[in-house]
Amino acid sequence: MTDDRADPATPKPVRKTDPRLLELLVCPVTRAELIYDAERQELISRPAKLAYPIRDGVPIMLPEEARKLDG
Repeated sequence: MTDDRADPATPKPVRKTDPRLLELLVCPVTRAELIYDAERQELISRPAKLAYPIRDGVPIMLPEEARKLDG
């Protein structure tokens, strides 16, 4: 019997987010421009001090899902 589930130790490939989409998005809290952090797969809103995650190529633009930034 084989297990069809993916090995959790194997990293998932990062899906590419359409750069045109990223240009259109703004922070839902402040309406400020977002900065794309490709390494962390996040969209940064400096005025709101939030980092919105990008999961499987989809930006999650919910403030309750965002990571709070220091400072």
